[in-house]
Amino acid sequence: MKTESLCLHAGYEPKNGEPRVVPIAQSTTFRYESTAAVARLFDLEDAGFFYTRLGNPTVDAVERKIAALEGGVGALCTSSGQAASMLSLLNIAQSGEHVVSASSIYGGTFNLFAVTLKKLGIEVTFVDQNASDAEIEKAFRPNTRAVFGETLTNPSMDVLDIERFARLAHRHRLPLIIDSTFATPILCRPFEYGADIVVHSTTKYMDGHALQMGGVIVDSGNFDWTSGKFPEFTEPDPSYHGLVYTKAFGKAAYIVKARVQLMRDMGCCQSPQGAFYINQGLETLPLRMERHCRNAEKVAVYLEGHDKVESVSYPRLPGNANKALADKYLPEGCSGVISFSLKGGRDAGARFIDSLKMISLEVHVADIRTCVLHPASSTHRQLTDEQLRDAGIAPGTIRLSVGLEHVDDTLADLAQALEQA
Repeated sequence: MKTESLCLHAGYEPKNGEPRVVPIAQSTTFRYESTAAVARLFDLEDAGFFYTRLGNPTVDAVERKIAALEGGVGALCTSSGQAASMLSLLNIAQSGEHVVSASSIYGGTFNLFAVTLKKLGIEVTFVDQNASDAEIEKAFRPNTRAVFGETLTNPSMDVLDIERFARLAHRHRLPLIIDSTFATPILCRPFEYGADIVVHSTTKYMDGHALQMGGVIVDSGNFDWTSGKFPEFTEPDPSYHGLVYTKAFGKAAYIVKARVQLMRDMGCCQSPQGAFYINQGLETLPLRMERHCRNAEKVAVYLEGHDKVESVSYPRLPGNANKALADKYLPEGCSGVISFSLKGGRDAGARFIDSLKMISLEVHVADIRTCVLHPASSTHRQLTDEQLRDAGIAPGTIRLSVGLEHVDDTLADLAQALEQA
């Protein structure tokens, strides 16, 4: 099926007389008739549901749908995008090990990598994703376990050269993990360019309506975990009576281990009700992404031509440094997010934001309603000035998330606010 059809039909196929819409299995647990049946579930010998932290029919339907959209072998829904990013790395890196990450990433992810993972003994080296191969290669170490980047960076809106980063990672027999939240599988499918693991904050476009927090990890099934660098997949797991993940689950070893080890122990699971909301958003995702992209393109052109705007970062604009990469990886559009700066810096930006009427100031992005944010004082507030520069953010940078309103109304609100700036 095509992507539009998968959004509606993948993950759940009702049998005769069953509900057409994915039902909410609002139960924490499930009944069985024998201890032997439950034992087989706990030994991972049989598939099934026994506790919603590890699996639930409603959540499972959404996981199957997202895996189908990305072209992966399996997916794991989490309680937030942050949880997805965290588990994606903890599944393959432990104390004393190392990760290479692009520096232009979401501020929350930057803090997770630079502060919290460091406390757990995992060191992350940040690299300029536009640096030469030789410069990036210097960041790799014998104990490096993964490479991380974002398809469309938040909020600088740079486009990652996925194929190049995949080539660099694979040269060292390492997986490439991509956060593809802004692109969604509607605009880009990173597995087709060599990525191995994809994470999303489903809170953003996948939900799309600012209703439900969530995240997801998707496994391509393409990475070879038997190279010797990842003994946790090829050596017996004592918590499952010596089970070996690569032998028991083959291509799905990574995503199964993430579920039965990390979700079991950390519990950052998605709820059945939450999964139901996310599924509602997924069903209209192709239509919404097309409108987000077309509206944002018109707004970006308007901002670029305004005499009070110093700079605009939107990859679809002619002359943008990322235009060639956008044409390659995101030919259908670059989402509804625009990053721009006003002449007059931070103070002008504050006056502009405070003057908006229809457009909302929100700590959110990728919503059906247009919203705006000042990253340096909010999502990236914990970063130093140097770290802000490395992430492609100036003190006066404004992140605008263009929604589904009529674009003329969005432009009118921007125009009157710019007059006040």
